Amino acid sequence: MNLEVAGLSFSYEDHSVLSDISLEVKGGELVGVLGPNGCGKTTLIKCINHILVPRGSVLFGGQDVARMGSTERARLFAYVPQALSIGMAMTVFESVLMGRRPHIRWGVGEPDLGMVSEVLERLKISDLAFRKVTKISGGERQKVMIARALVQDPSLLLLDEPTSALDLRHQLEVMQIIRSVVNQKGIGALMAMHDLNLAARYCDRVVVLHRGRIAGQGVPSAILTEKLIRDVYGVSARVGREDGYPLIVPLESIASV
Repeated sequence: MNLEVAGLSFSYEDHSVLSDISLEVKGGELVGVLGPNGCGKTTLIKCINHILVPRGSVLFGGQDVARMGSTERARLFAYVPQALSIGMAMTVFESVLMGRRPHIRWGVGEPDLGMVSEVLERLKISDLAFRKVTKISGGERQKVMIARALVQDPSLLLLDEPTSALDLRHQLEVMQIIRSVVNQKGIGALMAMHDLNLAARYCDRVVVLHRGRIAGQGVPSAILTEKLIRDVYGVSARVGREDGYPLIVPLESIASV
């Protein structure tokens, strides 16, 4: 199923945050949302998930997301926010199991427990299963949030900077897992990101926001140019190639944008 966003705008009272955003995420596609701080990445993710109510159209599989009930959205969308909101008194296993709630009618079954165990193993946090969430690191909690999203078995992943609390090795691990889930299950994923090089390597397409509008969207090799980086980020950069992917080397800050 495809996500289709058309003419989406959002304001906090009289402050416009997003204006006339149109994009598409197809099944089997990972799309990165890029842009500097304050450009509207988080707001866009929340509008799509109907946490915030925008103007414009958000359709998923041809259905109006605004007309869906919260349970239906929870079955279709898995959302990983920036701020950690997991139950701190729970064990890691219990917290991840909460991701199965939209699918559980009469009680937790063996398939639910098996799915949690499988995802913990995939994210390499099985050893944390029976530790309290309060007793693990911020990066480990971030992986717990991603695990909870994956066991939800969604049709669309909405991820708000999911690698921000992770070190370099774990950033790569998580991106590889998300990429493989998208490929294997044929689901879509929309991910707010800061790291241009991770986006260039793992995303099928990118959407670059600047001052609440789309500054460019398309395949990373066509969009992540030296000119765009200068215009959007106010940074002089060199864009080369490594293993067929764009490689962005920032050089210096050149202006306020």
